[in-house]
Amino acid sequence: MRAKLKIGKLVVIGVGLIGGSFALALKKAKAVRHVVGVGRGRKNLATALRMRVIDEATTEAARAVRDADLVLLGTPVGQMAEVMAEIAPHLPSHAVITDGGSTKEDVIAHARRFLGEHYARFIPAHPVAGTEKSGAAAARADLYRDRTVILTPQAESTARALRLVRAAWRRCGARVLQLDAREHDGIFAAVSHLPHVIAFALVNTLARRADARRLFGFSGGGLRDTVRIAGSSPEMWRDICLANREALLAALDGYEAELERVRAAIESGDGAALGEMFEGARAARSKWLSGTRP
Repeated sequence: MRAKLKIGKLVVIGVGLIGGSFALALKKAKAVRHVVGVGRGRKNLATALRMRVIDEATTEAARAVRDADLVLLGTPVGQMAEVMAEIAPHLPSHAVITDGGSTKEDVIAHARRFLGEHYARFIPAHPVAGTEKSGAAAARADLYRDRTVILTPQAESTARALRLVRAAWRRCGARVLQLDAREHDGIFAAVSHLPHVIAFALVNTLARRADARRLFGFSGGGLRDTVRIAGSSPEMWRDICLANREALLAALDGYEAELERVRAAIESGDGAALGEMFEGARAARSKWLSGTRP
């Protein structure tokens, strides 16, 4: 299907890094004829038009989807229920819907509730790619090249919809895998959502100190590397944390327990324990980066 894929009309609701890069990649692959971008901010839509991320812009999602072949929901996950309810009465019977959210169980529940007869043509997706930048200006045609996109289709999902969404992401250059939605949310609570929470919390810890200006003035690459992702969209990450609350809280429990181990070793002056913990982490990181299971 890779060679034959040709989407007549793609509607991207939320033309940011994820949605904009999806559109650009499919345009570059000549896999789409016309792209309509939907958003709340006219300035961002104007940027998307100027950069040729989209061919047409509108703030009216219901009007945009009326003759759509494929719809990508690229909004923060907290907005998806509202968007689904808005577009459902206007979707054509052949339209396939997908999303780019970092959580899946909540998005699937919204789709089941609000998409009605179109639910079987909704294929949940999570592109494991991105940067700390946001908006249409951050979109890149190569964002998904050699990156993983995870699909979490449901029992009701049609084979045609799954084939189309899988083929579209592959034309973006991505590797496409499938996971159970609950398993997906548990994994990404640990490897994505937790690191973002830690980065935001660390910046806030330093920024609230009376000597914050002096601290940041002396900071080096270690701090910058650690908190780079704290430059990500606050709205998006607020929604992710709330949507994946249970799995994220479990991940936070594990991290807090590890911090307590470190704290206890420091308080007791136990250099051997600290060395063992740090060496274990270094070795696990090395195995991970080399592709060996930690």
